[in-house]
This record gives sequence, structure tokens and C-alpha cells, in this order.
Amino acid sequence: MTEAVVEKDVTSRIIAIRGQKVILDRDLADIYDVETGALNRAVKRNSRRFPEDFCFRLTSSEDDALRCQSGISKGRGGRRYPPYVFTEHGAIMAASVLRSRKAEEMSLFVVRAFVKMRDQLVATKESARRLAEIEKQLVLHDTALIDLYEKIRPLLQPPKYPPKKRIGFNVKEKRSPYRTRRKSGKEVNG
Repeated sequence: MTEAVVEKDVTSRIIAIRGQKVILDRDLADIYDVETGALNRAVKRNSRRFPEDFCFRLTSSEDDALRCQSGISKGRGGRRYPPYVFTEHGAIMAASVLRSRKAEEMSLFVVRAFVKMRDQLVATKESARRLAEIEKQLVLHDTALIDLYEKIRPLLQPPKYPPKKRIGFNVKEKRSPYRTRRKSGKEVNG
């Protein structure tokens, strides 16, 4: 597989739990090409290397919610305990305790996936902050434009002057009705 495909596969397995980006133990074991039990045993043997901010076990309610989201059965042959989840640092530490070549190679992809997600989160927050600034400026500009329009509107109306008096000699006569004859012989008033 190409690096982009592997990185996309790793990125798709990262989920958010308790406000942190984490990866499930079964997914990390699959990426590192080891059994989930072997990964968990290595974590238990080296428990000092995995503080709560590196690795933690899900509560039963979190596990149930996760099962509902991913459609994992709870029947025979399934897990008996809630899974462990690993943060970015925990995933790197897991690669170091497994000491396999595949784990070393894949840990790079795991780190890159977490870093890429962090960068996207920062970019999203920066975009949201910038949009808020632009919206604030637009509101200020809108109010300024409305105020300016209200001040200019009277100037745009044509001035109201009294009607001008005509200069010169004006004769006002009544119109005399003119009559014309049609060829038919009837008179028509004009």
C-alpha cells in the first residue's frame, strides 16, 4: 500500500472520546500487525510507561455507546472487558514496547495521522475565529452604511421649490370651441 492509503486508513480509525483523539486497542493491534491480546499484555507488563494520558480503559457506558455506533456484537466470542484506547503518545509508546519491525514502521503513520488531525483541528478553529472577526466587521460596516444612507437620502430627493412664475406677457383666453364638418354633413365639436 502507498503511504497516503496507509495514512488515510490510520486516520479513519482515530475517534474522539472524552475530548481526546484516540485509537482503539484492536485497531492499533491491527495496524501494528499483532493480536489485540498481545498488545494489551505488553501494555500491562509495562504499565509504568502508560499513564492515563497515554492509555486508558473505556467505561462500560462508553463501550456500549461505541458498540452501538460501530455495530459490534456482544455475543459469544466477543470481548469480555471494555477496550483500551491509546492517545497519540500512547500509540507511539505501544510501538516501542512491542519491539517489532512492523510496529516501528507503522508508528510513523500513526504519528502522522494524529498530527494531521491536530493540524486540521487548529485550522478549523482558526477559520472559525477569522469568520467571527469578519462577521463582526460586517455588522459594523452594515450599521455604518445604514447610518450613512439615512443621512444621504434627503440629499437624493429633488428639492421642493415653489412653482416658478412665468416671466412675460401671458394671456389666458378661454378656448373657443371649433367646429368642423365632416363629409357626411354632420358637425363635430373639437
